[in-house]
Amino acid sequence: MEKNKLYFDGCDVTELAKEYGTPLYVMSETEIVNRFAALRKEFLEKYENTRVAYAAKAFFTMAMAKLAEREGMCIDVVSGGELYTALKAGFPPERIEFNGNNKLAKELRLAVKSGIGRIIIDGFGELAKLEAICKEENRRMSVLFRITPGIKADTHDYIVTGKKDSKFGFPPEDEILMEQIRQAIESEYIDFKGLHFHVGSQLFDNRPYLQALEVILELVKKIREKFGVEVSELNFGGGFGIRYTDEERRPYAYFLDPMMERLEQFCREESFPHPAVVIEPGRSVVGEAGISVYTIGQIKDIKGVRKYVSVDGGMTDNIRPALYQSVYSGVIANKADEEKTETVTVCGKCCESGDILIRDLQVPVPEEGDIFAVFSTGAYGYSMASNYNRNGIPPVVLVKDGKSRMIVKGQDEEDLIRNDLLPEDL
Repeated sequence: MEKNKLYFDGCDVTELAKEYGTPLYVMSETEIVNRFAALRKEFLEKYENTRVAYAAKAFFTMAMAKLAEREGMCIDVVSGGELYTALKAGFPPERIEFNGNNKLAKELRLAVKSGIGRIIIDGFGELAKLEAICKEENRRMSVLFRITPGIKADTHDYIVTGKKDSKFGFPPEDEILMEQIRQAIESEYIDFKGLHFHVGSQLFDNRPYLQALEVILELVKKIREKFGVEVSELNFGGGFGIRYTDEERRPYAYFLDPMMERLEQFCREESFPHPAVVIEPGRSVVGEAGISVYTIGQIKDIKGVRKYVSVDGGMTDNIRPALYQSVYSGVIANKADEEKTETVTVCGKCCESGDILIRDLQVPVPEEGDIFAVFSTGAYGYSMASNYNRNGIPPVVLVKDGKSRMIVKGQDEEDLIRNDLLPEDL
C-alpha cells in the first residue's frame, strides 16, 4: 500500500487498470521466481537425484514455460495443448512429463515424436496404445504408473485425487496393475521407471502424503519380489496449500522432509537403491503470484439484507468460487488505506446467481468506477477461464520491480466469433 493505492510487485494496480483495461490478470515474476528458489533450497539442493516438474495446469503460457526453463524446472503437462505450448516456447522436451487420465492417440504421438522425458500411465488401455505408437515411430518411452493409494485428504471433494474411488490411476492392490507393469518391463519400446501418486490439492497436512508413501513403498517391494526389478523413480505429486485468506501456509520442507526421511529409511532397511524423486507443484508456485483486477460497476443495496457490488468480470475469469465454493479476499485498489466501513458481496456480470466472487467482504465505501483487486488468483484463474455469455478472456500481464509487459493478449469481440461459420442456407 502506498498513497492510498495498492501496489503489486512495484506496480500501481490502478495504473495497470488504466493501461491494459479490466478485467485483467496480473502475475508477479518476483513471486514466481521466489517460489522456485524455495523449491531449489528446500528440495533440489537438499536432496540428490531430484526434480521439480511445474504443474502447467495451474497457469501456463509460453512466457511461463520460459520462466520455468530459466529457473531450472521441468514441466508436468496434462494435455496436448499444454504440451504444444511448452514445445512452441522451446522448452526442452526431455524435461517434460505427461500426466492425464485419457491421453488421446494424437497427444501420445506428439509426445513420442517430440521425445519428452516421461509419460505417466494412468489407465488400463494406455500402455498398449503408447507401445503401438512407439513401435510405429521406432522410439522408446520412459513411463511411470499412477497409483491411487486410497488416502482421503482434507480438501474439497473435487480436488481429492488419491482416494480409491477416483477417475485417476490404478488401485495398488489390483492385479491388473501388476500385469500392466509386467508388460512394461518386458516391452522393448517401454522403459519402466517407477510409480506416481497425487493425493489432492490445497493441502496443509503432511500426513496424507506419508500415508500414501507407505502404500507406494509396499508396492515397490512387491514389484521387486515379483519381477526382480527395482523401481528407479518415484513421483510424489504436488498439492501443497497456499494462502487465500487467513490460511497458514507451510514451507515445502514441511511436506518433503518427512517423505524423504521415510524413503531413505526404507532404502536402508530394504537394501534398496535410492530412487530419483520428482514433485509436481503448481498452485503453490503461482497461486499467490497472481491478482485479478476489475472495475466496479452497478451497486445494489438491499436494505437489511445485502449490498451487491458488481464488477466487469466474474465466473468467466475465476470459476473457482462457483465450482468449489472457494473463498478469496480483495481490496478496492484506489482506496487501499481507507477505513473499511461497509460489508459487501462482490459479484460478477454473468447471467448466473452463483456468479459470486467474494461474500461479506469489509471494504471502504465502494463507488462505480473504483478498481477492485482479488488476491491469490494466479492458479486456475486464467487456466479455467471461459467465454460463457460470450465474454472475452482477459489479458495477462507479467510485472516485476515496477515494470509490466503483456504475456497474453485479451480477447475482443472479433476473437469471440473468429471460429464461427455461417452456412450458406442460413
